[in-house]
Amino acid sequence: MASDPTRQLAFDLALRPSRGREDFYVAPANALALATLDHPESWPAGRMLLIGPEGAGKSHLAAIWAEENAAAIAPAHSLCDADAPTLARQGAVVLEDAEAVAGDPGREEALFHLHNLMQAEGGRLLITAKTPPRDWGLGLPDLLSRMAATALVRIEPPDDALLSAVLVKLFADRQLAVPAALIPWLVSRMDRSLAMARRLVAALDARALAEHRAITRPLAAQVLDSLDAPPQNAPQAPENT
Repeated sequence: MASDPTRQLAFDLALRPSRGREDFYVAPANALALATLDHPESWPAGRMLLIGPEGAGKSHLAAIWAEENAAAIAPAHSLCDADAPTLARQGAVVLEDAEAVAGDPGREEALFHLHNLMQAEGGRLLITAKTPPRDWGLGLPDLLSRMAATALVRIEPPDDALLSAVLVKLFADRQLAVPAALIPWLVSRMDRSLAMARRLVAALDARALAEHRAITRPLAAQVLDSLDAPPQNAPQAPENT
């Protein structure tokens, strides 16, 4: 059977979400974080930790800050000692998903050196993570001490307005047209996280494409049910006796 070229195209094209300041929806959940990043001159010792759950908008905020401050962006999972001097010379650095250094002595040493070099040279260091440093499981005491002393700002759980705006943006990023009334309907029924918003929009896109259907409320209800259902091979919970 010949493959569906439209379906194949969907897998071949990488999504490129827009991450400019004009695409960032300011809400009570993230307003303090944005205001803090807008004034790096007020950061104690030129460092700031941006904390928030997966999909909360940390990377978007970090991208805005990096663009406006000519900062280098580095993923923590690939950090090594050789990177520290090179990054420090940039003058401004974003280190993303910093908890990924935990448990790897080389990465922990690299972050320790980067921190010290940036401070010595008067640079700005923005670090993103899902949780505060005490929860990362760091093995290097000096690094833990420095991270624990770093000022932090949080992105709080999203409200209805923020969830709605994120859903609209996610559909737009995928060039998907959906009924306006579908957005509040989804917000009232989905798990309240931006990570779930991403999962939901991706699942709706895939289901609509596979079945050659428009994204409607009946389709959305089916997708929500499928996301809520446990995996087929998951062990069943024992009955109460």
